[in-house]
Amino acid sequence: MEQSHINNPLQGKTLEMILTKLVEVYGFEELGERIRINCFVTDPSIKSSLTFLRKTPWARKKVEDLYLYSQRKGMID
Repeated sequence: MEQSHINNPLQGKTLEMILTKLVEVYGFEELGERIRINCFVTDPSIKSSLTFLRKTPWARKKVEDLYLYSQRKGMID
């Protein structure tokens, strides 16, 4: 197994699971304030956000970073 996979805290977590947890904790309104992307601001849904995030690596990285930050702060288990 590669070293990068051993220490990857996102290993085994799907983008859908990550986004769902963030929406539970923050809601779409606050997500839209924390991460300025339209899929969180204009008619937000998990499905439309996943479609955008899967096509847009920089936005996905911001979502993953917020998830890891929230996990470190104990807001997400």
